[in-house]
Amino acid sequence: MKFIIAFGFIGILGALAMAGVFMLRDGRDGKPKTGNMMRALALRVALSVLLFACILISYWAGWIQPTGIPLAK
Repeated sequence: MKFIIAFGFIGILGALAMAGVFMLRDGRDGKPKTGNMMRALALRVALSVLLFACILISYWAGWIQPTGIPLAK
């Protein structure tokens, strides 16, 4: 389960980086802007929602357990 969460975060950061690249490159030299940045940001939001849903389902199924911070021993 840890690998799925790690790959999810990597995918989210990759989509954010792609959006940044598209923001800097689109519309240069008189070319019209494309919707690539919008699609990359929409992908990032979709991956974030999917990751949250996977974590929530994993908690309900008992695959992951919250540890918390012990207050006293």
